[in-house]
Amino acid sequence: MNTMRTAMLLAAMTALFMGVGYLIGGSGGMMIALIIAAGTNLFSYWNADKMVLSMNHAVEVDERSAPEFYAIVKSLAANAGLPMPRVYLIDTDQPNAFATGRNPQNAAVAASTGLLQRLSHEEVAAVMAHELAHVQHRDTLTMTIVATFAGAISMLGNFAFFFGGSRENNNPLGFVGVLVAMIVAPFAAMIVQMAVSRTREYEADRRGAEICGHPLWLASALDKIARGAERIRNDDAERNPATAHLFIINPLSGERMDNLFSTHPNTENRIAALQAMAAQMGPAGNAQTNGRDYGREATQQAAPPSPRHPQADTTGPWGSADGAGPRADEPEQPQPNPWGRNPTGPKGPWS
Repeated sequence: MNTMRTAMLLAAMTALFMGVGYLIGGSGGMMIALIIAAGTNLFSYWNADKMVLSMNHAVEVDERSAPEFYAIVKSLAANAGLPMPRVYLIDTDQPNAFATGRNPQNAAVAASTGLLQRLSHEEVAAVMAHELAHVQHRDTLTMTIVATFAGAISMLGNFAFFFGGSRENNNPLGFVGVLVAMIVAPFAAMIVQMAVSRTREYEADRRGAEICGHPLWLASALDKIARGAERIRNDDAERNPATAHLFIINPLSGERMDNLFSTHPNTENRIAALQAMAAQMGPAGNAQTNGRDYGREATQQAAPPSPRHPQADTTGPWGSADGAGPRADEPEQPQPNPWGRNPTGPKGPWS
């Protein structure tokens, strides 16, 4: 089903791309656009993950350089029945995360150092479960292709301003066609991009909660990430806004509204959906671990509960008595135990 949906999306975006070419240059422009679209498809399929990781200056880590974080991802991937993805860290204080890759066999997940410092062990596990849900649904390929096409269509709209509208370019609609190519087509591509991204986020929230077994962990994490993203700037994301929809929470400043132009659903709506899911699951959805520690046993065999551990907060931030996470009104402060900055192992640029 996901393969068919991706193929249909590719066909629709290619048709839109060719339509823009036709508006700019007639039949000749349409053929040029078709060639560009074919090249864009191939390039996106094989190289989009490398581009996204490079844009965000992500650094790959392993059991030695980030043992606890790596163990969390490994445990969750096994629980989801997925191959182990490559694991990356992004050196930014803004808490956030994303997944990329053309299929589960070539996937990568990335989290920021700010996320690992500001969220509890359980909340980090929930966030990475969300990202693995994107991998399992093959959203990473679909969303990357949409972003690539949206950028390419916007580029054609800019070309239309300089090269469209003359009699020599065989444009059947003249200046009207140029205006459509400049304004309407990029807008249509943006709407497709936003709609696809927002639908995928709700599905990834649901599946991610299933993978980790605790919807309220993810609800608590989303609240913290959203508040952190509002206050802390992500310079790499600001320089590359076309990748914003890949993150679990919009990393761009001034883009928090749940409207037609937002890449993500409203965080409160997502939290409400997860609360409803937890209520449907009953005690099973609110239990502490259901027998899984998601990597904690790899590095903290006998660690006592910390002030931010769920067992230390019996009220929970979402009105439950099970202690599903830290309180929502806690001050956002970097925590000790920065998730695998191993003093005896190799150090990355986040050290």
